[in-house]
Amino acid sequence: MSTDTAARPVPRAGVLAVEAYVPGKSAVAPGVKLFKLSSNENPLGPSPKAAAAFAAAAAKLELYPDGAATRLREAIGKRYGIDPARIICGCGSDDLLSLLAYSYIGPGDEGIFTTHGFLIYRIAIQAAGGVPVVAPERDLTADVDAILARVTPRTRIVFLANPNNPTGTYLPFAEVRRLQAGLPPNVLLVLDAAYAEYVRNNDYSSGLELAATADNVVMTRTFSKIHGLAALRVGWAYAPAEVCDAMNRIRGAFNVNLPAIEAGIAAIEDRDHEDAAVAHNARWAAWLTEQLRGLGLAVVPSVGNFLLIGFPEAGPHTAAAADGALAARGLVLRAVASYGLPHHLRLTVGTAEANRLVVDTLRAFLADGARG
Repeated sequence: MSTDTAARPVPRAGVLAVEAYVPGKSAVAPGVKLFKLSSNENPLGPSPKAAAAFAAAAAKLELYPDGAATRLREAIGKRYGIDPARIICGCGSDDLLSLLAYSYIGPGDEGIFTTHGFLIYRIAIQAAGGVPVVAPERDLTADVDAILARVTPRTRIVFLANPNNPTGTYLPFAEVRRLQAGLPPNVLLVLDAAYAEYVRNNDYSSGLELAATADNVVMTRTFSKIHGLAALRVGWAYAPAEVCDAMNRIRGAFNVNLPAIEAGIAAIEDRDHEDAAVAHNARWAAWLTEQLRGLGLAVVPSVGNFLLIGFPEAGPHTAAAADGALAARGLVLRAVASYGLPHHLRLTVGTAEANRLVVDTLRAFLADGARG
């Protein structure tokens, strides 16, 4: 028996190798009006009906919520015409992504994601004891052949953000089908469709149909974006019954709180508010893209509620310099060096006031050769 004793509790192997997720900035200098454009939040806010449902829940805060989120799952099922028994809800879609990793990845198992995929994928894989495997992209877009080429006998999960954050690019549904068809049946394909509601392209699908018919496909969604409930942390997944069973065995007993459940039900039923958010995004994303390209900046074509803006790698007009100039005006964007994109900033489509101020600020910034 070993007599070696650490001076304090030591995390299990691999935990300290995980790089903690750092969210977008949310503060500017005192006295400056804040325009938070770093977290892809809905500039219209939540549905008034969802806000009212949240407020009404204050009368029942002493009660535990329904641990199965039954009414919320039924509301989601009714909205999309799917079986509530195959829906699982969580504390944001991040919670569900982690549950999937914990359910299917063990020490030495591999999980695949793409170069600029959501940072949570790597964290979830490593936290489960697995090995992250990165598949290169093509033109900042997931590449099905590159993903399939990295599948090994140790692969357990493929995470695919579609649309992808932070690039805003997507795979047409035909390519998603090709990816699923090329995977071994024991490899779980997780389609992270957090921004699905914003996509208007006819060749796109969230993956709901594929999750309904394939034994190895899960689709995850969130209330944080289109529904404007980011503060409440509500997400859901549609999965095969066996996958739901595995996740339900290890999830927190009350992983969705009562105000979140009530607000989520009201939000999913308010189609008018969702349509208004989609229309606002379509108008201003197109306007921002045109204006920013007119300034000579590179803007990646996006189907989400955000734009990835490219800046020169050197000189006075780098991404870091632009970030500083924008912040001085209260405009907080997302630096994405942690995604391997040090020369880009991600801009959430904001209010009309915020959008116009971004363009005006960047126009002045680019015209000033002395900035740096």
